[in-house]
Amino acid sequence: MTTALEHARPTRPVADFRRYLLARVVSVSGTLITAVALPVLVYRLTGSPGWTSAVAVVEALPYLLFGLVAGALADHVDRRRLMVSADLVSAALLATIPLAWAADAVTAPHIVLVAFAVQSLFVVFDAANFGALPSLVGRDRLTTAYASVYGATTLAELLVPPLAGLVVTVVSPAALLAVDAVTYVASALLIRAITRALSTRRSTVSGFVVHDVRDGLTFLWRHGTVRVLTLVGVTHAVGTGAWISLLVPWADRVLGVAPSGDARLAVLMSCWGVGALAASRLTPPLVRRYGAALLALLALPASLACGLGVLVASHWLITGAAASAWGVTATIVVINGVSYRQQVTPDELQSRVNTTARMLAWGLGQPLGAMLAGAMTVSVGPHAALGVALGVLALGVAAAWCSPLRAEAHWRRTPPTASGGR
Repeated sequence: MTTALEHARPTRPVADFRRYLLARVVSVSGTLITAVALPVLVYRLTGSPGWTSAVAVVEALPYLLFGLVAGALADHVDRRRLMVSADLVSAALLATIPLAWAADAVTAPHIVLVAFAVQSLFVVFDAANFGALPSLVGRDRLTTAYASVYGATTLAELLVPPLAGLVVTVVSPAALLAVDAVTYVASALLIRAITRALSTRRSTVSGFVVHDVRDGLTFLWRHGTVRVLTLVGVTHAVGTGAWISLLVPWADRVLGVAPSGDARLAVLMSCWGVGALAASRLTPPLVRRYGAALLALLALPASLACGLGVLVASHWLITGAAASAWGVTATIVVINGVSYRQQVTPDELQSRVNTTARMLAWGLGQPLGAMLAGAMTVSVGPHAALGVALGVLALGVAAAWCSPLRAEAHWRRTPPTASGGR
């Protein structure tokens, strides 16, 4: 709904969204720099693969440990204040590493603890962020806004890691972490400069966090379409997580593309991101034309077909084309599911519902797919590993086509509302 204030000052919502978008791009870029710099720093410091892998482990844990609680917290406090605080504390924590490095006092446990703490704060920030975007842009513009954010951050994901990888060969990784600390401060200042409210009227905090968590889980489970899209999203994340983790060994063992010194690997590694970037532009008009339910029913089997194309391809160019197409279809599934869920979720449940769904897909489904693929590649080879992961995705496609999505797909689309579940 357009308010009188927006009529009076039509540029204000646009300017606020630009600040929000820039904050996300700056923050994501800094996080990508850290994703490159932290493992390099730990390995240079210790020479230990164990300590290096510990960084990845502690960065994956917080969403599973704190996702539900963070969602409940973000629905009850001022989201802007929570996001700004999380950014500033993250900046301070990251800054301790380059300071300790300069004093020749940095240790591996220090780095691992900072990685865990910063990622835990990201879970809190992300929970608030899920509720902030619908409040900022309104439900009628949510799909377009989320696609813009997804596209901009995907572009950062394409450009920043290779640049950071190049810089870290000539500059200390600790110096790059100082850059990330600055990006957190910049993100906090941009979010603080947003003039529109990022929170609606908040419900009363219950005596027990478990009650707040239960309310979010209850809505997610009782709303038929949201439940299906969330559960199917988990199976989809298993398939895509497997491919992302298999990409380098697949290139080496199946396609004959060496893991070092072969420019074709860089092309293959960029294919998914290129597809995701295209999907960020395609999804809003597709949602308007077909509606969320029908688009999900069409995009899910299309994603499976593209995955099968990757499985059977034997030439790196064909694999690259199939992987790009898979990136398009898989990202359409993600953007469509997230934006629909945000549109129909009541304002007071936004953070809880969306954080729970993200925890299931990103915190459970994708790591599960990666672990499944890694274990099976060692025992039976990459083809079987990817085949099994695609089998899980196929189960999700079948479940979607046997779900209430089929009935809803026949309706002529009007923007969904946040009234009760089905």
